[in-house]
Amino acid sequence: MWKMVNDCLQAIDDFVWGVPLMVLILAGGLLLTIRTRGLQVRRLPLALKWMVQNEEGGEGEVSSFGALCTALSATIGTGNIVGVATAVCAGGPGAIFWMVVAAFFGMATKYSEGLLAVKYRVMEAGHALGGPFYYIEQGMRERFGGNFKWLAKLFALFGVCAGLLGIGTITQVNGITSAAQNFFDPNNASTVTIPGIGTYSWVVVIVSALVTIFVALVLIGGIKRISTVAQIVVPFMAVIYIVFALVLVITNITKVPGAFVTVVQAAFNPQAITGGVVGSMIVAMQKGVARGIFSNEAGLGSAPIAAAAAQTKEPVRQGLVSMTGTFIDTIVICTLTGLSIVITGAWQVEGLEGVAVTSYAFENGLPFPARASSLILMLCLVFFAFTTILGWDYYSERCLEYLSGGKMGVVKAYRWLYILAVFVGPYMTVSAVWTIADIFNGLMALPNMIALFALSGIVAKETKAFFEAEKHKV
Repeated sequence: MWKMVNDCLQAIDDFVWGVPLMVLILAGGLLLTIRTRGLQVRRLPLALKWMVQNEEGGEGEVSSFGALCTALSATIGTGNIVGVATAVCAGGPGAIFWMVVAAFFGMATKYSEGLLAVKYRVMEAGHALGGPFYYIEQGMRERFGGNFKWLAKLFALFGVCAGLLGIGTITQVNGITSAAQNFFDPNNASTVTIPGIGTYSWVVVIVSALVTIFVALVLIGGIKRISTVAQIVVPFMAVIYIVFALVLVITNITKVPGAFVTVVQAAFNPQAITGGVVGSMIVAMQKGVARGIFSNEAGLGSAPIAAAAAQTKEPVRQGLVSMTGTFIDTIVICTLTGLSIVITGAWQVEGLEGVAVTSYAFENGLPFPARASSLILMLCLVFFAFTTILGWDYYSERCLEYLSGGKMGVVKAYRWLYILAVFVGPYMTVSAVWTIADIFNGLMALPNMIALFALSGIVAKETKAFFEAEKHKV
């Protein structure tokens, strides 16, 4: 019975995250790239400048940089370490090439999401609420007439379910406790039996309790506290990981040209590199594109919820800042992870999968003792997963606020339910829960991409008007 349910859910998950969704998201990114005339290339230097230069005098709850860090807290997660390894092992090194291609078009998508989120957000007494639900409801009504609130509510429902059922809670806290146990108690030597639940390592019990406490302390403070923590932790964790990944690349610099050649060749002729393990270019493309989309969330509609809280007067400006999130998450961090795996040959080591692949790369590629390299990766995993928990709580709370018509009592009750899910997460092993969460996460993209296609003309018009006005200021 349960096997049949799991098989059915897995089939749905494979379909939702299959070729149709990837084609839809890539087509949307291509359309928006054309309509904004390659803005992700032409305006990237300006976007990186504005990323750390907050706008003065704008409405909103947090700074523009704070909104970006809140979004990055959810996108930079275990997928940057574990997901990339899985994609390379399943699709070959060519998956890295297609991951970057997806991110390139995803930058135009993320720009458009951030722009629309600010343009159609609702401000009440200093409280900002916006994201796909508002640009679906208001933007599409403005563009076509009619009532699209049902589509907006559908997105919000998917967002609430995705956050609570695992993307933001169970999978992330499992990643934290597993990483800690693998480092401190890999042989399960110190255990405790919890009546009615099972036997677990003391490391799992202690770490899960600590994570729950820290999560509760942050979430109770709402968006401003989440943003404050994100502005400290996200840059810190991203810089630490990037620095050590760069050290790995630089100390193996003679292997870098060969690694790039391998990646490009494997993107178009994987059999020549993998020895037939990866059957076709389509497989390499599918694994890479899926990882890129899942990692940076461009097109899923989550990041614009955070962008709507930014203190800004200019939708285009916040769109550019939002765009840098995809650049940092995938083109920088995921690419460095992928290069580390290819340079060290970790993807070819039999018997390794998931985080073990990246661990092998760090332990064998960094000029430090293996234990120290393993500690670095474990800490990065912990910080990445912890901030993802915070970011997805904010996303799902804002979705619930929209669904409930602004009833904050419902939102506060949900917040405690979310904290409870974090607490029990390490003791839940039902794979169906994770699959359901994955399905809802993918389903968020459908109403969001419909709106992005429909409102692409508004994105193009706003972009052109903004930069023409900027010319006259000079």
